[in-house]
Amino acid sequence: MSTRTASISRKTGETDVTLSLGLEGHGEGTRSTGVGFFDHMLDLLARHGRLELDVKVVGDLETGSHHTVEDTGIVFGQALDQALGDRRGIFRYGHAVVPMDEARAECSLDISGRPYTLVGGFDRLPSGTINGFDYEEAEEFFRAVASAARLTLHIQIAAGTNGHHMVEACFKAFARALRAAVAIDPDEPGVPSTKGTLTS
Repeated sequence: MSTRTASISRKTGETDVTLSLGLEGHGEGTRSTGVGFFDHMLDLLARHGRLELDVKVVGDLETGSHHTVEDTGIVFGQALDQALGDRRGIFRYGHAVVPMDEARAECSLDISGRPYTLVGGFDRLPSGTINGFDYEEAEEFFRAVASAARLTLHIQIAAGTNGHHMVEACFKAFARALRAAVAIDPDEPGVPSTKGTLTS
């Protein structure tokens, strides 16, 4: 199987994002978005997803971190879509439940070729910001990834009172579910779909 990698650059009037992704990794790479907490979340995504991930973002942080977070999600999704190619031989589905102290998040995803996001429990998140990251932006990141990568993504905050813990549990659950879904299934010789395609 060819190496599953992708490099994407996307520049708008709000952000300039450069991202490289490899699906066979161990968390290598550097993440620099100008938003410290978001960098930490991307570190978790790389480590728990077993990804090679380099991210460099220059964004209009004077207006807040919304554009930086959402646009990074778009580019990560585009890179994931490209790296997966025709989806041949993958497990396709992934699910993970991750506790973090009092918080717990659940993620189920299908590399279906059909973008859809269902979130639950995000109303548990307190209003506020941690190191430049507004808690509500977590939902925007996941929606952007699912849309650009054409994933069916269900993600839920099932328990928690600490915003940091709840967001971190979400990123870890997403990473673990993604890791399972993109893994190569040794018993699957083709595309895991009766349609014969997962790209449309």
